[in-house]
Amino acid sequence: MLIFPFALHGQSPDSSRSNDLNKRRLRIFTVGAVAAYGGAMAGLNKLWYENNGQTSFHFFNDNPEWKQVDKAGHFFSAFHISHGTSGLLRSFNVPQQKSDLIGALTGFGVLLPIEILDGHSKAYGASVGDLLANTGGAAFYFLQSRLWSEVRIHPKFSFHRTNYARLRPEVLGHDLAEELMKDYNGQTYWLSVDIDKFTPFPKWLNLAVGYGAQGMVYARDHQNIDAGFNTPYRQYYLSLDLDITAIHTNSKAVKTLLFLINMVKIPSPALSFSRKGVHFDALTF
Repeated sequence: MLIFPFALHGQSPDSSRSNDLNKRRLRIFTVGAVAAYGGAMAGLNKLWYENNGQTSFHFFNDNPEWKQVDKAGHFFSAFHISHGTSGLLRSFNVPQQKSDLIGALTGFGVLLPIEILDGHSKAYGASVGDLLANTGGAAFYFLQSRLWSEVRIHPKFSFHRTNYARLRPEVLGHDLAEELMKDYNGQTYWLSVDIDKFTPFPKWLNLAVGYGAQGMVYARDHQNIDAGFNTPYRQYYLSLDLDITAIHTNSKAVKTLLFLINMVKIPSPALSFSRKGVHFDALTF
């Protein structure tokens, strides 16, 4: 009978102290994260943008470039920042609806200063396409969480090295680390669907659709042609995928590791569709 009042509130004296501790930890983490992010943005501005020259804020239409593979990257990043932030907030006992909203706003907000820096750079310019992709990624997380209270369609990333980087290493990368970020020919973005959440299907097996492009030595088609290269082309994929998060564990550290691994598409057989026809690959990265 003594615990009845606490049961009404869904907590006990210990859980109340735990709640206070979570709030303190959340405040400390928030202050630390904001400070670290501010420092990172200041460093990025000095190292990346300062040497390119500053100008008044302006937009630049980069939508025709790189077959929009870069936009898929913005979508992917905004989604996972949103998802990760929301999950972290829930670990501090923030209610899911609130954590989802804050997570989605964070997914968009974290990437916004980069567009502002781009907008003040003579070499670049703010991109409406990037802003829309950022919004789309954050919204894709938020809408799934509101609709299903979980993520059932996972944006994922895979990469393979190509021969294009050596043709323009200053743009596409001098080594593996740079190519991973810069060579859009080697990047593929996926939507991996938890089929078992919709119909009977193996819990650990997903169906994935992917998007990428090839032949992009320069950003725009006419630049490739003018330089003597073939016209770049889009590629679409249909493949199987593994749901790493289906592995059961009670360890928060292991769950975090599985969450990070699950952002990457596991190499597997796939059908590819492009202007060159339909092809089957035994192992697609």
